[in-house]
Amino acid sequence: MTAPVRPGEEIDAAALAKYLGTPVEIEQFPDGHSNLVYLVRTPEREFVLRRPPLGPVAPKAHDMAREYRVLSAIHPYFPEAPRVFQLCQDPSIIGATFFLMERRHGFVLRDEAPSLQACEAFVDCLVRLHAVDVSIPEIAALGKPDGFLERQVLGWSDRWQRARTQEYPDMERVIAFLQNELPPPSGPPTIVHNDFKFDNVMLSPEGDRVDAVLDWEMATIGDPLTDLGLALCYWASGPADFYRSDDFVLRYARQTGRSMRHLTYHRVLGIFKLAVILQQIYFRYVRGQTKDERFRDLDQRVGELVRWAAYTVDVA
Repeated sequence: MTAPVRPGEEIDAAALAKYLGTPVEIEQFPDGHSNLVYLVRTPEREFVLRRPPLGPVAPKAHDMAREYRVLSAIHPYFPEAPRVFQLCQDPSIIGATFFLMERRHGFVLRDEAPSLQACEAFVDCLVRLHAVDVSIPEIAALGKPDGFLERQVLGWSDRWQRARTQEYPDMERVIAFLQNELPPPSGPPTIVHNDFKFDNVMLSPEGDRVDAVLDWEMATIGDPLTDLGLALCYWASGPADFYRSDDFVLRYARQTGRSMRHLTYHRVLGIFKLAVILQQIYFRYVRGQTKDERFRDLDQRVGELVRWAAYTVDVA
C-alpha cells in the first residue's frame, strides 16, 4: 500500500524527472521504519526508489550503493530478490544516494497471523536462500565468512554505544555473553539476509509462496543460523494449532541438515540486533532527524527487548 509522502520526507520530483528524463509521480510506502521507500511512476512503468533515512546515520549503515550491488549479484540466482535498474550516487539529485528497483505485487503480513501455508513458505524460502552457491564470484564478493560472528558482535555493539539515550544495565550482560560465548560455525557459510522476517517478505495472493524478499542492505556471507535466530525473535508461540517456533526450527533443520546446537546464542544475537535497530531509530527521533510519531515510544520496546535478551542468556 502506498500513501502521500510524509511531511519532511518529500523528494524533489522535478529534479528526479530531469535525472530520469521522464515525468514522474511519487508516493511513499509508509510502513518501513528504517530506509525511506517510494513508488515512482513514469509513463512507461513503476519503480521502487530506496534511499537512506534523513539525517546522520551509523557508519556503514543504510548503504544504498552496497544494497544495489547485493541485489545485482543475488537476483540471477535467487529470483525472490527484486531486480535493480539504476544506482545514483549524486546527492544533488534528491539529497542522498538512491537506487531504483522493480516493483513486485503481493501482500506483506504485518498485523495478522500467518497461515500454516505462509509459515511453511517462509521457512522454505529461507532454506532456498541459504542453498545459493556462495562460491559464485559475485556472491562470494559480498562478505568474508571468516570471523563473521565476531564482526557482527563488535559492529552491533558499536552501533549500540553510538545510539544510546539512556542506560540499560542488562545490556552489558547481553553483550558480554555474545563476546565470550562465540560458538563454532554451524556448517558451511551461506548468504545471510540479516533481517529475514515476515514484513520483509511479499507473499503471493494465495499466501502459499514467497514472491519477493525485501530490504537487503545488511546481507552478507556468514552463518545462516544468524537469519534463523533473528526470524525466531518475531515468532509468537501462539495456540496449539499455530505454527510454533519449534515447528519452524524442525522444518529448517530437516531440509538443511544443520546442527541447531548453538541456536540459543543466535537467538540472543537476534534479539540484541533488533534492540539496536529500534534504538537507532529512536535516537534519530530524539535528535529530531525524523518527525514520524510512530517512533515516540520505541524506547519502551527497546527496554522490553533488552530484558528478553538478558532472560534468554540466564536460561541458556
